[in-house]
Amino acid sequence: MIVLDGPAGNGIGANVAKRLDAAYALVNHKVFPDGESYIRIPSLEEDDTVAVVQSTYAPHEKHLIELLFMIDALKEMGTKHIVAVVPYLAYVRQNRMFTANEAVSINTVMRLLSESGAEALVTVEPHRYDVVSLFEGKFEIVDPSAAFAEELGKRVKTPFVVATDGGDMVRAKKMAELLDCEYDFIEKERDLATNKVRAVSSLTADLKGKEVVIFDDVISTGGTIELAAKMAVSNGAKKVIAAAAHLVMANNAYERITGAGVSEIYGTNTIPFPRAHLIDVSAQIADAMKKIVK
Repeated sequence: MIVLDGPAGNGIGANVAKRLDAAYALVNHKVFPDGESYIRIPSLEEDDTVAVVQSTYAPHEKHLIELLFMIDALKEMGTKHIVAVVPYLAYVRQNRMFTANEAVSINTVMRLLSESGAEALVTVEPHRYDVVSLFEGKFEIVDPSAAFAEELGKRVKTPFVVATDGGDMVRAKKMAELLDCEYDFIEKERDLATNKVRAVSSLTADLKGKEVVIFDDVISTGGTIELAAKMAVSNGAKKVIAAAAHLVMANNAYERITGAGVSEIYGTNTIPFPRAHLIDVSAQIADAMKKIVK
């Protein structure tokens, strides 16, 4: 197998290749003066299988089209088996019509990945696991919870896990079990017109002396983390930590959540964000690829 790192691979491909003892290459890319993307696959050793590593964080459309260009170019080169390794998969949160006549964006993305020539997909914590089943080929989902627990376990002595929504209770419960601590959640609702969130229910636990870990799959604008952090502080938390698989950190999210009392932020290297502790998920991705590529 050959592992090919795309422009938004963040070096994950190189780490995965080492763990799989596979050949490694870096794609040639540039942007034309008019903003269009250029992709050229380097000369590769002859192999039946190529894994393309490319996250699709902002600018989402640029990174997504680069991924499709790479897959299509490999198909034209005669590659028999192409695996799309997309650590951060954009558009998964638009997985249904929230208001009438909206485009269900993830349906389009999955269709494009399938039709471009990828026969397998590996991604990390995709918000809703069921959306990945829209992909027509084989797929594996990487759960980074154990990697987070290993890192947090070294730094946190009195943890208490908080989920930012009742729907995220499964994630929170698993993290609490790994850290051997209690957990709770807040219930929120989002105004679809303004995208603002408000709390419907509050934290009830006494958090005095606790190091609260607010655990989520993604931090985008920081609104829900801000809500949870303020509640944790008002309930006596000794320290508040925000942890999420994907640190989108749009607009002023960092200032917003640190201003609410978050003192440390943990994420993974699916998206580069230098102001946080980033956990490398290359080992987990390599393990997932072993299940797909026999």
